[in-house]
Amino acid sequence: MDLREVNNLGLESDKTTTKAFGIKDKVGYLCGDLGNDFMFLFASMYLMIFYTKVWGVSASLVGVLFLVSRCIDAFTDITMGRIVDKAKATEDGKFKPWIKRMAGPVAISSFLMYQYSLTGASMTVKVVVMFATYILWGSIFYTSINIPYGSMASAITDKPDERASLSTWRSLGAAFASVIIGTIVPQVIYYADANGNQLVSGPKFTLVAGIFSICALVCYMVCYKLTTERVKLEPVEKESASLAETFKTVISNRALLSIIAAAIVLLLSSFMSQTMNTYLFADYFKDINALSMLNMIGLPVNLMLASVAVKISAKIGKKEFSAIGMFVAGAGYILIYFLKLESSWAFLGYYTVITLGVAIFNMLIWAKITDVIDYNEVKFGERNDGIIYGVYSFSRKIGQALAGGLGGFALTFVGYDSLAASQTVEVTNGIYSLSTLFPGVCYLIVGLILVFAYPLSRKVVEENTRILNEKRANN
Repeated sequence: MDLREVNNLGLESDKTTTKAFGIKDKVGYLCGDLGNDFMFLFASMYLMIFYTKVWGVSASLVGVLFLVSRCIDAFTDITMGRIVDKAKATEDGKFKPWIKRMAGPVAISSFLMYQYSLTGASMTVKVVVMFATYILWGSIFYTSINIPYGSMASAITDKPDERASLSTWRSLGAAFASVIIGTIVPQVIYYADANGNQLVSGPKFTLVAGIFSICALVCYMVCYKLTTERVKLEPVEKESASLAETFKTVISNRALLSIIAAAIVLLLSSFMSQTMNTYLFADYFKDINALSMLNMIGLPVNLMLASVAVKISAKIGKKEFSAIGMFVAGAGYILIYFLKLESSWAFLGYYTVITLGVAIFNMLIWAKITDVIDYNEVKFGERNDGIIYGVYSFSRKIGQALAGGLGGFALTFVGYDSLAASQTVEVTNGIYSLSTLFPGVCYLIVGLILVFAYPLSRKVVEENTRILNEKRANN
C-alpha cells in the first residue's frame, strides 16, 4: 500500500478546484469504518454474550431478535439508499452531511443496548428493551449512517486505483477495530471463579459499551472533517422505483446477485466464527488469554496484506485473488476440524493462515462494490450508488443475522446452558465442530461463487472502466 499522497489534479465542481485525493481522504475513510465497527463488531462478537450470560435470555430468543431485525432492514436499507440517491448535494457534498447528522443518535442507541441495570428486571421487560434498542440502533440509526458512508467512496474519487486504495484503508479500519475489541474486551469483561471457570462482569460490559460509543462518535467526526467529495453526483430526478422495479433491477444484475450470495455465505461463516470463538476459548480451551491473542492476529496480517493487495489484484484481478483466499481459508478450517486440536496455541497457528485467506476477500470487497456499480451503469445506463449499496448492506446484515440466529439455535441444539459455570464434554465438542467445520464449508462455497458466478474478472472491469471513461469524456 502506497502511503504517499496521490499527486493527481483535483476534480472540478462548479468551476472550483477541490483538494487533490490523498492521505487525508484515506485516513478519514478509515476512521469512518473504525467508528462503525466500534459498535458493529462489538455487537457481532459480544451482544449475544451480554444477552445470554448477563441478562439470562435464551440463545434461541436472541437468534429470533436478529432474524426479525433483518426483516425490517429489508425496507430500511433500500429506503435509505433511495433517500441518498435523491438527495441534493450541499456544500459538504451529497453523503457527508448524513455522517454529521446521525453520529450522535447511532452512538447513543448502541450504548443503550448494554444496560446492566436491567439485570434484575423481569424477562418480559428485558425482551421488550432488547428488541426496541437493537432495532432502533441497527435497523434505523446505523443504516442511516452506514449507507451514506459506503456510498461516499464513489464521490471521493472516480479513479479505480484510488477507489481500491479507499477499500484497503477501510479494511484497515475494520482490522484496527477488531484488534481493539477482540483483545481488550475479553480481558475486561471476563473474570475467573475459584474453579477457573470464566464468568462475565455485567457492570464492566456496560462501561466498555459506553467507551466504544464515545470512540465511535469521535471517529465519525474525524471522517467528516478529513474526507472530500470530488465527484458531483446529481440527485435522481425520476420517481423512485417501486419495490417491484427495484427487485427487477437486482435480479437482472448478475454481478450484484453473485456478490450478494458470496457476502451472505461469507458473513454467515465469519460472524458465526466470531460468535463461536468466544464460547470456544471460554468453554472448550478455557483460555481467554489465547482468545485475546487470536483477535490480535488480524491486524499484522491485514497490515502485511495491505502493502501488496492493490498491486496483486491489479495484476491477477480482484475476483481471482479473492477466490484464492477463500479456498485457502476453507481448507484451513476443515483441516483443523479433522485434527481435533486440544491446544489453543496450535489453533492460533492454523488460524493465522485462515485469517490471511479471509483478509484477501475483505481487503478488496469495497472496491468490488464500486465495480458492481460501474457494471450496473454500463449494463442498465443507471448508476444508483445508494440503492446498490443499500441492497448490498442489507445482504451483509442477512449474513450477520443468520449467523447470530443459527449461532443461537446451534448452541441450544448442542445443549449449551447459558447460566452454568461450566459445560459438559459433549457440549464443548459440539462448540468445536461449530467453530471449524461450518466456516470451512462456507468459505469453500464463497470461492466457488466467485469462480463460477461472479462475472467481473480483471478483463471485464478494465473494459467497463474504458467504456465509462469514454462516456464521460463525450458528455
